[in-house]
Amino acid sequence: MDFFFKLRRFPAVATLIISGLSFLSIIGIRWTGALEYLELAAYDVFMRLRPAISSVKTPIVLIRISEKDILQQGRWPLTDSTVARILMMLTRHKPRAIGLDIFRDIPVPPGTRELNAILKRNHHIITVMKFGDVGVLPPPVLKGTNQVGFNDIVIDSDGIVRKGLLFLDNGKTVSYSFDLLLALLYFQKEGITARADEFNPRYLRLGESTIHPFEANDGGYIRADARGYQYLLDFKESGTSFSSYSLQDLLSGKVAPGSIRDRIVLMGISAQSVKDLFYTPYSRGIIGGGQVSGIVLHAHIISQLLDLGRGQTTPITTTSEAQEVLWILLWSLMGGFMGLRVRSPWLFSIFGTAGLFVLWFATYLAFLHRWWIPSVPPAMTWLISAAIVTAYISNREKKQRKALMQLFSRHVSPEVAKEIWEQRDKFFHEGRPRSQKMIVTVLFSYLKGFTALSENMEPQTLIDWLNTYMQSMADLIMEHGGVIDDYSGDGIKANFGVPVPRKTKAEISQDAVKAVTCALAMGEKIEQLNALWQKMGLPTGGTRIGIFTGPVVAGAVGSPRRLKYTTVGDTVNIAARLESYNKELAKEALWGILIGENTVEYLGNRFRTQMVGEVTLRGKARKVTIYRALSATREESTDKIREAWK
Repeated sequence: MDFFFKLRRFPAVATLIISGLSFLSIIGIRWTGALEYLELAAYDVFMRLRPAISSVKTPIVLIRISEKDILQQGRWPLTDSTVARILMMLTRHKPRAIGLDIFRDIPVPPGTRELNAILKRNHHIITVMKFGDVGVLPPPVLKGTNQVGFNDIVIDSDGIVRKGLLFLDNGKTVSYSFDLLLALLYFQKEGITARADEFNPRYLRLGESTIHPFEANDGGYIRADARGYQYLLDFKESGTSFSSYSLQDLLSGKVAPGSIRDRIVLMGISAQSVKDLFYTPYSRGIIGGGQVSGIVLHAHIISQLLDLGRGQTTPITTTSEAQEVLWILLWSLMGGFMGLRVRSPWLFSIFGTAGLFVLWFATYLAFLHRWWIPSVPPAMTWLISAAIVTAYISNREKKQRKALMQLFSRHVSPEVAKEIWEQRDKFFHEGRPRSQKMIVTVLFSYLKGFTALSENMEPQTLIDWLNTYMQSMADLIMEHGGVIDDYSGDGIKANFGVPVPRKTKAEISQDAVKAVTCALAMGEKIEQLNALWQKMGLPTGGTRIGIFTGPVVAGAVGSPRRLKYTTVGDTVNIAARLESYNKELAKEALWGILIGENTVEYLGNRFRTQMVGEVTLRGKARKVTIYRALSATREESTDKIREAWK
């Protein structure tokens, strides 16, 4: 558990965890089937958006029995004599195959004998049946022959036809579909046959194409009914691609023999009253084509089988379940990465939309190349991962900002606070400010006379008097870009050059200049405060200041509940000793500033200084050359110096 909480401190690891959980959530939801409707809808959209190729004519001719034809015949179903007459006319025109998509399980006299004779004599006529124990039987005269195929249609749970059938079996016998039988009859002249695939005998190879059987979880389907030998339909032609004639056109001799010869002729019902109508992917949407009749649907299926057999197209293929899982995981990870990197709401909207467009375009392009790749689950994981990671990063940054402000807000200027926040990635490590070695100018100040005064003044008066001093000095430190490190009763410790490391000598020099300028301002301020205190009848005070520039280690110390950002090292100790040494050097002065030689080297000619000498400070074995800072030079007033760094 501790290891897990430690991992959460790292944004990249947290992003991986969030992306993984988002991925698992969507996979779980998908497995329930809740996303199937959306995935199938996306499939239909891709189907409709494909470039139209309706100008390609297929060798399929439709003889439709419309409402007008039924009225002219005066009855439904048609009599056996009428059907026999129609089949006789068609056979004279020498088509390769005739498909009779009308049930003839029960004789409809007169003309039953003539119809049976025609059916038995013409082996290129295929009739229909409904498969199953409660199905519709074929014409009795053709029972047990290869002139009967089932015309069962697979309808998805949303009422749309997306799959075709090649075979069905009941455990005893295997039945061919009406469409496959007609396609095989047409192919006899071209030498194209159906056989077992040489690599996988369970698969059917039709001419140039191997048709993989549909599995229950292919594409966007979840636990779909995969009984029989199913495959995904193409619907590449529109209904206008098929030559179509009414029954009356045929009976009145208006159908030219050339339009029938060497083709597949489908005869079936298209009248609304018979209800042989189906929805296809083209039935959806604003420009949906509505329902199609059964005869048109079979024409689509046969046309696809002809194209597959000739190698003019390939079956629509789905990726494996493992590939789909990896595909969804990839988009979940990319969404998490986007949420990690993009923090602006506007950029999030732009990149989020762009990601969805790239996903849509990639899956659509794959669909054009006959690959159905899921688009809805990856889109959801992309958005969910990105949104949750963005929320996590925002919350994390909120906590970081709160922690930063607790450390610095009361002790730095708004400009410094802004700089700290802008560089927070470099500044934070494992949830707390990063410890760093840097060159810093450290300032120590001390309020002279406080100890004696604290023994004689009333407690509240003493605190008010001390707060006036502290607030005035703290304001000056922040105004000059310093960071207040600590208050110690009558003293203040401040750092110039933290928490963002200075990389150049010019930046370090600027910090030293700010510290000395601040110290001079503090001396002037104590004079103003003394004048105010005298008017109020309060005691006066003085200040001593020590300044030193050098390397320190800066970081946060304390517990997670109470952190303190501070600097430690020899530079800090020397600055503190300079402030103490000032006490011995100028007991009577109202204020005094001692600086080390290191600091003087960074000041240039901006200040008037006076060398005190090389001294041994308390607790330090190494001697330090110290100077007294007197004022800015004539050429460099404190106002000019302030303007220079602003």
